[in-house]
Amino acid sequence: MKKWIVVNKWIVSGALLGAIGGYTYYHFVGCASGTCMITSRPFNSIIYFGLVGALFFSLFKKEHDGRTKKQ
Repeated sequence: MKKWIVVNKWIVSGALLGAIGGYTYYHFVGCASGTCMITSRPFNSIIYFGLVGALFFSLFKKEHDGRTKKQ
């Protein structure tokens, strides 16, 4: 598990930052009427923004081409 987190550190950090941003958005902006699908409940905001953050930060992850470096 620790190795997976180290390999995918950009995705994990994006998900964490997105989740924090999602809760912050829910807390300060939210939805007054309660009919907003994403921002009406904190769980929805955290999950949605965490997913968006992970997808955005995955753009910065370097891809491995599969070739090994021979010395």
